Amino acid sequence: MRKKIIVGNWKMNKNVEESAKLATELVAAIKGQAFAEKVEIGIAPTFLALDRVAGIIKGSPIKLAAQDVHFENQGAFTSKVSVDMLKALGVTHVILGHSEPRTLFGETDAAVNKKTLKVLAEGLTPIICVGETLAERESNVTEKVVGTQVRAAYQGVSAADAAKTVIAYEPVWAIGTGRNASDDQAQAVHKFIRGLLSEMYGSPTAEAIRIQYGGSMKPENAAGLLKQPDVDGGLIGGAALKADAFLGIIRAA
Repeated sequence: MRKKIIVGNWKMNKNVEESAKLATELVAAIKGQAFAEKVEIGIAPTFLALDRVAGIIKGSPIKLAAQDVHFENQGAFTSKVSVDMLKALGVTHVILGHSEPRTLFGETDAAVNKKTLKVLAEGLTPIICVGETLAERESNVTEKVVGTQVRAAYQGVSAADAAKTVIAYEPVWAIGTGRNASDDQAQAVHKFIRGLLSEMYGSPTAEAIRIQYGGSMKPENAAGLLKQPDVDGGLIGGAALKADAFLGIIRAA
């Protein structure tokens, strides 16, 4: 049985002090709670806040995630951060291929693949984001788009390493819009992704890979989404910025 995984992606929100405050609230609220053992929990603050937050969550069930990484170890890559730098801070999970870097900053499938291989090689867990735009959904090419993204991200990834990854299906039209995919819509795409993974790696590996839903998940709709057989958690945006809302989703999981 796959353990549910809930990760809060704070995006470009909260300065260092605000991040520390939210992390402190989460640690206090989760301490001693039985659900903390049943659900894998992570938070992804900005790069600037990673070090401070790492110290706050140390010893708690909360894991530290980064919002992105570069695929080179070091060099003339202004503004980028390496896996080694993240590991030194205690980061265990890295979000890759989020729709915002893809759509706003031109990140390619090939770059996502390089990052995936690098993160796996360094022993961290990649959270690989895939998803279609509203125009693509309305054109009935969701499976084609998502399938292309999945296949590209896993180029050169062994079955053993694939089993260590997490996929986040995030319909671009549902991110930050308040409009989430219905339970059935989410399940349909998650089922498609798992079927594709089965074709690529075989059923045992496909069944081991957790697939999160990302796209306006909140306490009010989390239970229905998380009950779907192929929905293994959530990559949470706006609702992760408030402790009570994020905890509500964790409890639903």
